[in-house]
Amino acid sequence: MMLPTHALIGLALAGPLLVVAPEFTGVALVAGFLGGVFPDLDLYAGHRRTLHYPSYYPVLAVLALAIAIAAPSVATVGMATFLLGAGVHSVMDVFGGGLELRPWLETSERAVYDHYQGRWLAPKRWIRYDGAPGDLLLSASLAVPLFVALEGAFRTVVIATFGVAVGYATVRRVLPSLADRLVGAVPTPIRRYLPNRYVETA
Repeated sequence: MMLPTHALIGLALAGPLLVVAPEFTGVALVAGFLGGVFPDLDLYAGHRRTLHYPSYYPVLAVLALAIAIAAPSVATVGMATFLLGAGVHSVMDVFGGGLELRPWLETSERAVYDHYQGRWLAPKRWIRYDGAPGDLLLSASLAVPLFVALEGAFRTVVIATFGVAVGYATVRRVLPSLADRLVGAVPTPIRRYLPNRYVETA
C-alpha cells in the first residue's frame, strides 16, 4: 500500500482518544501518523525488511498499550500509538502486492520480511499494488471521516496526505518507465547503491 494510506491509518488509530481521552488526542495523532510512516523509511535500504517487523511491532504495541492504559501520559500514549501505527503498517503490507517495480505483473512473492520466522511473507494482493484504485479507495474511506472529526492543523494534514495519495495513484503506472530511463542514465559504478528492483530493470 502507498505511504499516504499508511499515514491515514496511523491517524485513524488515534481516533478513539477523541472520545475516551481527548487530552491525549494531539500527541496520539502525531505519533500515529509518524508510526504509520516510519517503516517506509527503509525504502532505499532493504525495503520492507530493515524497518518492517510484522511480528515484533504488534507485540510491542500491545505491551505499550497496556502501559498507557495503566499509566496514561504523553509519553506512554505516544509510544503506544506510534508502535500501533508501525505494526499495522508492517502487517498490512502483506495484503498488498510484492516488491517488484511493477507489482501488477505479480512476479514477486516477497511482501514483507518476518524477522521472527526468518523468511519473506508472500503478498496476498487484496490490494494489487501500491497506488492501485483499491488503495486510493481505502485512503478516501479513511480521509473523509478524519476530515470530519479533526480540526485545524490536523485537518490540513488529512487534506495534504490525501492529495499526495491522489497524485501518486494518478502517476503510479508510469513511474516504472520513468525509473528505467533515469537508472539507465546513472553511471554503472553508482548503480550498485540503488535498490535491486530498479537496477534489475535498467
